Amino acid sequence: MKKLATAAAIALMATGAFAEGQTHHVAFHVDENDPKLMNMALNNAQNLSNYYEAQGDSVVIEMVAYGPGLAMYVPGKSPVAERIATMSLELENITFAACGNTLRKMSKKAGKDVTLISEAEVVPSGVVRLVELQQQGFAYIRP
Repeated sequence: MKKLATAAAIALMATGAFAEGQTHHVAFHVDENDPKLMNMALNNAQNLSNYYEAQGDSVVIEMVAYGPGLAMYVPGKSPVAERIATMSLELENITFAACGNTLRKMSKKAGKDVTLISEAEVVPSGVVRLVELQQQGFAYIRP
């Protein structure tokens, strides 16, 4: 009887019945200063998180903004700053990467340092960050 129970347990583990949920990794690319596109990216991230949570899985999401899309993270210019603040509190699985190259160019053009919302983490290059994430197995989404 004990051998049968052990065999059944091994069979269940092999089929995934005892397996924990899978973790998915997704990188979103925002390079346009377009409120519709920014909201679509945030909608997609929220929907992914909700879907995988309902499936018993988890998802790690990184939103990468550069070029004109960096406006997404500039206080007073971002049409989605409040939404990002709310999402960062509600979803512990999302991060917001800001292109350092774009930030330097924006600051130079403005003649002063441009600040970003507190949720944004500056990375050296947005394009390089997207490449790194894809090399780490992240799915790439460009809304």
